[in-house]
Amino acid sequence: MSLRGVLIVLVCVLYSLGIGIAGAERENTGGIQKEGDPDFVLVRGGCYDMGDTFGEGDSDERPVHRVCVDDFYMGRYEVTQEQWEKVMGSNPSFFKRGGRYPVEQVSWDDVQVYILKLNQQAGRKYRLPTEAEWEYACREGGKNVRFGTGTDSINSGIANYDASLDGEMWRGQTTPVGSFQANSLGLYDMSGNIWEWVEDVYRRDAYRQHVQRNPVYTPQDIYRVKRGGSWDSYAVHLRCSDYSGYWAYGRGRDIGFRLVRDR
Repeated sequence: MSLRGVLIVLVCVLYSLGIGIAGAERENTGGIQKEGDPDFVLVRGGCYDMGDTFGEGDSDERPVHRVCVDDFYMGRYEVTQEQWEKVMGSNPSFFKRGGRYPVEQVSWDDVQVYILKLNQQAGRKYRLPTEAEWEYACREGGKNVRFGTGTDSINSGIANYDASLDGEMWRGQTTPVGSFQANSLGLYDMSGNIWEWVEDVYRRDAYRQHVQRNPVYTPQDIYRVKRGGSWDSYAVHLRCSDYSGYWAYGRGRDIGFRLVRDR
């Protein structure tokens, strides 16, 4: 049999085993791989002390309070420009350096449209993490750590941020997702690169309204919480407990997001 014939037979065998079908299924899920979701990490739930446990933050990071979250799947990476464009048909990012760079210049409202369309395509429920889930994941399952770098420390060699105050590098732009080491849960860029939208509304007294189990604070308001700091942030804003808000309709070249998938 000729080489061409061997290749044709091989393709037919692979297709009969379902490999070709699985590949087609992933094509239709906006770049989010449905089959096994390899880009999502199972975060086992638990309880932890949420807020400024080190006494370094602003008053809106207090009071420190005990919360518990259930298991959830969190995106290993921030959502990329390639993934966004597959769902939305365009790329709003300022730093158009390649498909593996995080999408930015997307508002909280824009993200809700993306999630709606993605869920229709994928047949699963993706969403933004709650603030409590996000901090729990940044803290590597609720540990008392400052940063989400996996080392509980910060420098320009392990995160993308403005390190100029420390006499180190400021890159002045985003970097491809996963450029630095993951934390112990296997999550990348939990500190730095881009701010990440979460589900909750921002108010300075929000923590006083939290229930203990799976808290999410969503009264009617135009401000939403963003977490994690960015390429344009100083180190203080890369802390896991740092709490910041922005208009839900606001866009910035330093704001993007990552997804959560319900079990």
